[in-house]
Amino acid sequence: MKWKISKIAILSYLLFLIVFHTEAVAQNPKAAGYRGIWFTLGQFSEYGDKYSGGLGTYTADHIPVAVYVEQEKKTFFVYGGTTEASERHLLIMAGCYDHRTHRVLKPVIVYDKGGVDDPHDNASLAVDDNGFIWVFISGRGRSRPGFIFRSAEPYSIDKFNPIKEGEMTYPQPWWISGKGFIYLFTKYTAGRELYYSVSIDGKVWTDDQKLAGFGGHYQVSNNQGTRIVTAFNYHPEGIVDKRTNIYFAQTDDMGKTWCSIRGCTLELPLDDPHNEALVRDYEAAGRLVYINDINFDRSGNPVILVIVSRNFMPGPSGDPREWFIVRWKEGSWCFSKVCESTHNYDMGSLYIERKMWRIIGPTQPGPQKYGTGGEVASWVSRDEGKTWEKMRNLTEKSLRNNSYVRRPVNAHKDFYAFWADGDADKFSVSKLYFSNKKGNRVYELPYEMNSDEVKPLRIR
Repeated sequence: MKWKISKIAILSYLLFLIVFHTEAVAQNPKAAGYRGIWFTLGQFSEYGDKYSGGLGTYTADHIPVAVYVEQEKKTFFVYGGTTEASERHLLIMAGCYDHRTHRVLKPVIVYDKGGVDDPHDNASLAVDDNGFIWVFISGRGRSRPGFIFRSAEPYSIDKFNPIKEGEMTYPQPWWISGKGFIYLFTKYTAGRELYYSVSIDGKVWTDDQKLAGFGGHYQVSNNQGTRIVTAFNYHPEGIVDKRTNIYFAQTDDMGKTWCSIRGCTLELPLDDPHNEALVRDYEAAGRLVYINDINFDRSGNPVILVIVSRNFMPGPSGDPREWFIVRWKEGSWCFSKVCESTHNYDMGSLYIERKMWRIIGPTQPGPQKYGTGGEVASWVSRDEGKTWEKMRNLTEKSLRNNSYVRRPVNAHKDFYAFWADGDADKFSVSKLYFSNKKGNRVYELPYEMNSDEVKPLRIR
């Protein structure tokens, strides 16, 4: 497949720069502290909302939200923030933790969503070979556009310039050294369909290419060198509450060809639930699938983290909500149960280390028992995912549920997991946290900052 960059794409980029030029002159404003966005979906039942609470690090499909840069000894991250504790007004925020000083910089407002309160519009980010920080802001449906911004200076969050506007939701940008971006995202062309685009410099992009479209999909992705992998589910009849099945696809040539796990070339777009990318048919078993993360074992084989459930609504009717590792090994997919939790959206992340596999997520019941998230725990496997044991609780006796525990790219041992809290039953403040690799140190990012750099508060 040869990529085509249309004249319309080039003209659109030039027009976008002209329209937004005046907004890009001054430095971006800074916020008074790290304040997460609170959100409710508003779909209530006997056991509360389908999902709600502090969703600053939402969703699982915004990837990555944090990147550690060894050269600078800094972790850069984005999250959904807000203006005041009493408001629900989404601000796309960028932060930075300096591992040498153990301080965070005052967070910067990359973009004000103008009254939107929905963290579906949160962002993801990437860092290119020259140190520029790219922020990919999600749109929502076909009514709210997405945006791409780039830092004005390498390794700096002080100022961001607009690059592109377009239809893109659930952004997943991957910078491939020496080659450029391959950008996975969603468009609402016929339900939530998967697309991708490629750019050498992040400014001019190829036409959008459809990867999959049969009812709708949520995906997670990752990269290893030049290889990009994605795992996704599908939505029968276009209904997200029926999400089921697991699919896997990969490319190592910047999206020119996509293959199954067995190396078979996939004919795109995938347009039928029964295709070469299918990992497991959970639809036949009457199970729902919530895909949380994907990583690689030491041989480069994909490992997928999912939650399998019986019902899309919160409460006992969906039990057991089982966490599974899905791993490709010796020519077949292997399934290993990790644990159970109380909610479909108890999102956690998968870490594969040299001698140990680790999952960090809200697997324990929290103060809002049937709400999104809970208490965060660390689970480990010493036999490559076959068996799991809980190592420790990272949070205990919390006032608010902790949710959406995220894994930074190239995660440093001192900033290993990143999440937010919030009351899942009623409107509340939402604070942001990170932990070290062992999970024996947890820090709260400063909600109020009186100076440009502050040491986070250690709470454990």
